[in-house]
Amino acid sequence: MENTTQQQGNFKSYGNDRIVVGIDVGTTKIAVFIGKKDDKGKITIIGMGKTPSVGVEHGEVKVITKTADSIKIAVEQAEKRCNIKVTEAYVGIAGHNIKNSLLRGTKIIKEDDHIITQEDIDELLEDQYNISMPPGDSIIDIVPQDYIIDGETGIPDPVGRIGKVIECNYNLISGDETNVHNIYRSVKLAGYKVKGLILEPIASAEAVVNANEKDAGICLVDIGGGTTDMAIFQNGILRHTAVIQLAGNSITNDVKDACRIMLNQAEALKTHYGDCLQTEKQQNTVIQIPALRGRESREITLYMLAGIIKARVEMILQQVDYELKNDSYDKMLIAGIVLTGGGSKLQHIAQYTEYITGITTRVGEPDSTWLSENVSDSADPIYSTGIGLVLKGFEYEQKFADNNPASADEIKTEPAEPKKEEPEDTKTESGKGGKKPKKAKKQKDGNSRFIDKITDFFAKFLNDTVE
Repeated sequence: MENTTQQQGNFKSYGNDRIVVGIDVGTTKIAVFIGKKDDKGKITIIGMGKTPSVGVEHGEVKVITKTADSIKIAVEQAEKRCNIKVTEAYVGIAGHNIKNSLLRGTKIIKEDDHIITQEDIDELLEDQYNISMPPGDSIIDIVPQDYIIDGETGIPDPVGRIGKVIECNYNLISGDETNVHNIYRSVKLAGYKVKGLILEPIASAEAVVNANEKDAGICLVDIGGGTTDMAIFQNGILRHTAVIQLAGNSITNDVKDACRIMLNQAEALKTHYGDCLQTEKQQNTVIQIPALRGRESREITLYMLAGIIKARVEMILQQVDYELKNDSYDKMLIAGIVLTGGGSKLQHIAQYTEYITGITTRVGEPDSTWLSENVSDSADPIYSTGIGLVLKGFEYEQKFADNNPASADEIKTEPAEPKKEEPEDTKTESGKGGKKPKKAKKQKDGNSRFIDKITDFFAKFLNDTVE
């Protein structure tokens, strides 16, 4: 989305307000949110669209054309709610192939008594995108953990210090190259530009976890349709991410198979009556399920339903517990665990999580104060990722504006230039440590937006393949 809305047809302009769009490409739904930020810094979600997700399996895009159609429908719904024309968006990425690795990068300063600048740090981190990746993997993001200056360890912010050797411990987040490629193709085929990719659990955390909790230590567990995504924060820094290949769809399929009913009936049972705990009272409550023509209806008790759900939820939570205890992350979670996503709406899931992990747990949903009146129904855990994409997008936009005040002013007042096709010789292979596409020579003004790096990379790669 352009950072200013321009008059297009009957779409109105919000003047100096900035506009950011987030697209959550989920396994069960495509959710699109449009947010504006006024000159006082207040962010408000003003548009929302949702449609069933087609062509996505376990968080990964498999059928590009069908996913593109779903994206377009959801975007058009969001546009109508707020009369804004969408052209670009921040897009969430998930999937079972998401990995993170703790690595270290080094930069040598040539001159003596050099005072380290933000540009030095940006260049150090930007260089890490040149590292060789295993075949089939692509870098999504690089998250600094801490720095080492001339052998002094544990430095959170080296800017302003004197040093010759700058080292950075960082968390490299990577994903399946094909999935990254397919996300870009789907969004472009729908008629929009990917402004940047954002890891979905990071986006979800932005919507349901506050800064104090991230400082104290917290684990975000997003139980979606195809995967359960984890993000662990401590001292305000993302420390670890993990993806569990069990989630809401696994629970629904268990109910379907155990009760011998249709999938949509199983989903309705889970949504309306799903519970993670079994009680004696449930044994006396019977649900009658309509049958297909010529067949007898079925009856199940809430006790039976809770037993089916509990078994699968326990498997999910045991894997969450393993991720927490494997590297002793459980000992740093002063703020506990926050559950979100559709799976977090199951009754008593917070209590059951505390029982399995021994860690204080709550269910998180987006703050209703972010929502305008026409999207007030979006204060729901299933929309945490979509709203978080908008919030995270504004954070990236602000960092860019802070480093480039002149550019920010131009973005506010000038319409976007029309897209231009790249020449044939700019195409390149991606994600395997090969040569990167050429970039314009960087000006010494601190202009470094890491997430734009991969965006530019794939934009050039896809220009000729989508048409």
